[in-house]
Amino acid sequence: MKLPSAAPDLVNRASDRPASLRAWAQKLIQPDYRHHEGVRPIQVYVLRLFFALIFTLIGFGAWQRILTHEGPWDPIQAVSWCTWAAYATFCGFGVYNTLRMLPILLFIVLYKAIWLLVVAYPLWQAGTLRGPAEELAYAFSWILVPALFIPWKYVFSRYILTKK
Repeated sequence: MKLPSAAPDLVNRASDRPASLRAWAQKLIQPDYRHHEGVRPIQVYVLRLFFALIFTLIGFGAWQRILTHEGPWDPIQAVSWCTWAAYATFCGFGVYNTLRMLPILLFIVLYKAIWLLVVAYPLWQAGTLRGPAEELAYAFSWILVPALFIPWKYVFSRYILTKK
């Protein structure tokens, strides 16, 4: 039985798919010097996702709280809400300028890591990690995920080991 003339074309396209998928996957994990200063595109895309999540989940709540607050502020709470609104706003910029806004993500990772080491770990060791501290420790422990996608080689070469 002879196949119609279109059938060989379908077979060829089907056999090209794995190669095409493989090429696409390789583009995601190979450093991109043209668009992302040598950072892997997968890292940039995941960081954009984190920036977008922070912008929406933290930003909208913080700005809503600031804009709808009535009466005098408790100074400590006001600093907290303003800090959250500011870093969430910078994360909005990070969706489009991902590598330029890396310092804000580094700030978030660093302050949460410090809090986990200085506050949560001693409470956990003593068996007294309960209530709000336990909730914060659980929420802050997720910071390990974006920390895995931070392009650390880029961070060190760009921000720490800079040559004058």
